[in-house]
Amino acid sequence: MQHLTKSDLMGCTALTLKDGGEDDPNDIVTKALADLTRTMDTRLAEIEAKTDTSAIVARLDKVETKANRPAAGGGGGDADENTKVEKKAFAAYLRKGNGATDEETKALTVSNDEQGGYLAPAEMSTEFIRNLVENSPIRSVASVRAITAPSVKYPKRTGVTNAQWEGEGDDSEESTVTFGQAEVVARKLMTHVDISNELLADSGGTAEAEVRLALAEDFGRKEGQAFVNGTGAGQPEGLMTNTEIGEFFNGASGNVLDPEKLIQMMYDLPAMYRNAGTWMMNGTTLGLLRALKDGDGRFLWQASFQVGQPETILGRPVVEAVDMPDVASNAFPILYGDFSAYRIVDRLAMSILVNPYLLATRGLTRIHATRRVGGRVIQAARFRKLKMAVS
Repeated sequence: MQHLTKSDLMGCTALTLKDGGEDDPNDIVTKALADLTRTMDTRLAEIEAKTDTSAIVARLDKVETKANRPAAGGGGGDADENTKVEKKAFAAYLRKGNGATDEETKALTVSNDEQGGYLAPAEMSTEFIRNLVENSPIRSVASVRAITAPSVKYPKRTGVTNAQWEGEGDDSEESTVTFGQAEVVARKLMTHVDISNELLADSGGTAEAEVRLALAEDFGRKEGQAFVNGTGAGQPEGLMTNTEIGEFFNGASGNVLDPEKLIQMMYDLPAMYRNAGTWMMNGTTLGLLRALKDGDGRFLWQASFQVGQPETILGRPVVEAVDMPDVASNAFPILYGDFSAYRIVDRLAMSILVNPYLLATRGLTRIHATRRVGGRVIQAARFRKLKMAVS
């Protein structure tokens, strides 16, 4: 590249004065600038003509060629274009949601993780699927009391006086009154559940709540079973295992119920107990009984026509207890009586104790559950049970 010399600049500014006078200073400066501009343009043109730019152009061509080269997969241009379309579609979906057009959303997919499945994870519902747990509704008709001691004793009179008609001046005869007592003991029902600390932490409290619900359902079902069929040894005494409740025979074995025997069993109780009585049976027996009619062709079972009122059999309410036996030979499928004579005592409601220390080295938490409740028939004369047998 050539440079302008001092002589060049001096030559551009050399001025010649006319003989006999002087030029205007402003014209001299203007003319000098014009000469300088022409000289610089000439010199730059000469420099550009002599400079070789072919190397720079060739290098730029190589860079452009490399940038336009197809990808190694073989679908270079199309793949880049598809990526641009998908990015544009996803951006439109984020902005508009379901309001995006079909052209904008057709590029999105949830068919697999590689093509966007991570962006559309499955929803985790907070609702649990649980099996049905049926409980006997004995508490709704029995007599329930809360106690503060391990047991409660009820004194009872086991005999009556024996008055005699006597004439004037005759001595009265002595009578003996006997007494006894019925003790209802609060029995203990308990269990424990070990649950992972990680599950407790990651579920946000849902896991512990489900464990508590499962314990409550289990305890309710177990005590309902005991109130109906409990042995009385280490557990409540059940209604159907009490040997003092009077039996009434159906008159025929098998699964055929005699409607006349049901009427007779009901009226075998004293009027005071009969008028406060309730039928108890399971759903299968109730289904058979609904088809029975009396001698005048009227159904023994009557539907309830008022909200809050139970259905009735022979005018008395019915309790459907899942733990009652089915109709079968020598079984006792139906019980009738005044259920206030069955006493339930609550000593301790279901208590939950969470122990995070016992199994801490194994990363487990133990949840203890305890329930203390008792039950017993305190007056068997108020009940009658039907036996599926001839005698």
